[in-house]
Amino acid sequence: RIIDPPVLRQKPGAVRRPLRFASVLFQTVSTEGFTPASCAFLWLRMNQASIVIPSCNRVEELRALIRSCLNQTVPVEIIVVDDAANDEVERMTRVGFSGVRYFRLGKSRGPAFQRNRGIELATNEIVFPLDDDSLFISPRTIEQTLAEFDHPRIGAVGIPYVNVNHDARVLQTAPCDGAIHVTYGFVGAAHAVRRDVFMKVGGFREHFFYMGEESDLCLRMLSAGYVTRLGNADPIHHLESPRRNMKRASFSGRRNDIRFAWHNVPLPEFPLHLAGTTLNGFKAALTQGCFTSMVSGTAAGYADLFRRWNERDPVSRRTYRLHRALKKKSLKLQEIECLLDP
Repeated sequence: RIIDPPVLRQKPGAVRRPLRFASVLFQTVSTEGFTPASCAFLWLRMNQASIVIPSCNRVEELRALIRSCLNQTVPVEIIVVDDAANDEVERMTRVGFSGVRYFRLGKSRGPAFQRNRGIELATNEIVFPLDDDSLFISPRTIEQTLAEFDHPRIGAVGIPYVNVNHDARVLQTAPCDGAIHVTYGFVGAAHAVRRDVFMKVGGFREHFFYMGEESDLCLRMLSAGYVTRLGNADPIHHLESPRRNMKRASFSGRRNDIRFAWHNVPLPEFPLHLAGTTLNGFKAALTQGCFTSMVSGTAAGYADLFRRWNERDPVSRRTYRLHRALKKKSLKLQEIECLLDP
């Protein structure tokens, strides 16, 4: 089973989806006739993409994001996975957005778990797992991003975005030269994935909980022969919440850096990578604040080396070297395709 009923509770309004299907069916048959072609494209007319939104106690931000999703130029399926929050989020989605599929966790499980469950539940091939403090400014962003899944090697697309509470720079964007530019990862606030590829590589590692699960997924996709493309769609606005817990982010980031190395880095590179990760973690603790949280996170990561000793599954040295090269700069797919597994 995809979900365990005691863990996830579906929003009552979701039962209206069959009524919408009947309405679209009637429109299709009345205008195009009852033909194999009209039936084959019926679901495509209903939805062309799925949007998965992991949420936790951000009612107004979530409301704004859902409205911007419904304003897109292509029809979308919207799935909200609520991380054991209060009843406000459920009440808001039920009253204001009857077409949204709502699921509520029985206990807090973190964004990686929420995204995995939402993507499992999605009915479309391309899924946009967006943070609840993201916002579509342009109605064409999803349409433009769907068009960028135009090569069988593309497993994910990093959508351009702006951290509007920091500056006006557009981040995670490709050069406008017509080529497919490959990068090492994406940010959780702005990306899309091919559902079949995501499921094939196992989705996000749920014990990462929060921070760093995105680049871990992208490395495993790269190991399976799929790349993460830099997009050129109209940018998403990331409205980083002022309620963000920086101590938790600092702890989780440093812990998951160690976990990333343990799970993925091959020998003989592993000891040097681990030493460099540890040193960079201490430098960040000294210069960026949250010293105690970062040091504690590094210690927790090392403790995991013993608890998860049997979960080590390093990528090949060729894939690791390619990943490191992509961290330095994006590369064109035509330049690296020969390095990917068939």
